[in-house]
Amino acid sequence: MDSADETTDFIVVGSGAGAMCSALTMLAQGRQVLMLEKSELVGGTTARSGGVMWIPNNRFLKQDGIEDSYEQALLYLEGLCEGQDDTPGSTPLRRQTYLQEAPRMLDFLLEQGIHIKRYRDWPDYYDERPGGLAVGRCVGADLFDVNELGEWKEKLRPGFMQYPVMVDEALLMTNFKRSWHSLRILLRMLGRSVYAKLTGKEYISAGQALQGRLLQALLNSGVDLRPQTPVQELLIRDGRVIGVLTQKQGKPWRIEARLGVLVAAGGFAHNQAMRDQYLPGTSTLWTSAAPTDTGEMIQEMMRQGAAVAQMDEMVGNQCTLPPGSRLGDIRAPVQGITAKPHAILVDQTGVRYMNEGGSYMAYCKGMLERNQTAPAVPSWAILDSQYMKKYMLAGTMPGSQKPQQWYDSGYLKKADSLAQLAQLIDIEPATLLATVERFNGFVARNHDADFQRGERAYDRWLGDFLHRPSETLGTIQQGPFYALQVLPGDVSTYGGVVTDECARVLRDDGSVIPGLYAAGVSTASVMGRIYPGAGSSIGPACTWGYVAARHAAGVIP
Repeated sequence: MDSADETTDFIVVGSGAGAMCSALTMLAQGRQVLMLEKSELVGGTTARSGGVMWIPNNRFLKQDGIEDSYEQALLYLEGLCEGQDDTPGSTPLRRQTYLQEAPRMLDFLLEQGIHIKRYRDWPDYYDERPGGLAVGRCVGADLFDVNELGEWKEKLRPGFMQYPVMVDEALLMTNFKRSWHSLRILLRMLGRSVYAKLTGKEYISAGQALQGRLLQALLNSGVDLRPQTPVQELLIRDGRVIGVLTQKQGKPWRIEARLGVLVAAGGFAHNQAMRDQYLPGTSTLWTSAAPTDTGEMIQEMMRQGAAVAQMDEMVGNQCTLPPGSRLGDIRAPVQGITAKPHAILVDQTGVRYMNEGGSYMAYCKGMLERNQTAPAVPSWAILDSQYMKKYMLAGTMPGSQKPQQWYDSGYLKKADSLAQLAQLIDIEPATLLATVERFNGFVARNHDADFQRGERAYDRWLGDFLHRPSETLGTIQQGPFYALQVLPGDVSTYGGVVTDECARVLRDDGSVIPGLYAAGVSTASVMGRIYPGAGSSIGPACTWGYVAARHAAGVIP
């Protein structure tokens, strides 16, 4: 039997939020931790994301006098998951454990000096359901001066937010010409920029800020973090995972772990072969996941007997592909487009088929399901000039002239009438006219009789807080009219290996693979086939990483 080249207490594979939280938890127990990241950059897909965590019954809600409890959150989550009988990653025990451990995990991060704030008024995605919370249960990292990382600054994966502004602020800031509140947010952001320049700071936000803060805490705690160190195999002895095989200076390098191995290495969003097998009809070109999200660690765990489930699910994030879009880019989101007034989504026959607000995961599932009976991938966002004057479109400011390349390439269609627009997108004009007329009738009555858009707080939050009487329903009647394609993109996959309430990886027969833990989107989600609120990937990733480390260290049985 080969001997170890190196031994440590705990090995963490990956460097997303779940991986970092787990490593920090183990370090807090006074143990050695080795983190292995295959890329030259650390932070995973989390760094490219909004960095939001869905944490029910958290301390910030209590501090703000907002009623929430384990029981209320359980009522909400159990109601959403009712009827899911093919989701072994989402057992009642795992859901209950998540709701118990998530606020404890958050408290632990705060105790480690990670500055986290509550996002106010970011509703649960099904806030109208029993137990739902219209003000939401979301938290995220405060702005972070990335210069505090020193030489590690250049090793942190870039994010999508280029300005010193919190995510919820950014969503409101573009209304600065129409709202004093939004103008104050813009001025606050400009003030931060000036302060940063004068003081030599460089603020980052969203998921990159979360990862920057976690990385700083890990480095201060003595983590051994090795970028460009991919894991080739899990090492097994007597049925137990005892370590990993990697390389050092071009030669095989065996590392053994006394307490176990945690895999939190992402999903398979950039593995087209796996997508074709489990998510047919989707493309790597549509994902915003980090390019390293290629699924080989899921495959390696499967090779060692791990059960997998929910592999046909993804964290849908509807997108559009402007000219010049490249594989690996962060995709321009569309949810904020079609949930705004003066906009709808139609399939390729010109028929509206869903509530354009709501959960992005449900939105993309709806597109793929519709495509089984009518061509809907891609679908068309239909907008009028009222929309173009007031709202952003694919990163361009309200009222701005759109790039000529958008029109020349056919990315953005424009016509003086809806009938002409229908012809440009190969839809029967009478069908599109009837669809828009029906929608405009709903606007006049302030009630979407087909899909109830605007009846939940989250729909209204995605809309325009300045638009009345509905934040999300607005007529499509002022030309010119516009159309652009919408695709069922994602921010990662949502299925993987099956784990238990201690984050231990299970075999098909339900037995534990000793020494092997997993977290994040390397696993079958505890949420099953739904996304209850913003941060329903990162919140569980951190929580199961926390639970895994505590179990491996013997803190919990």
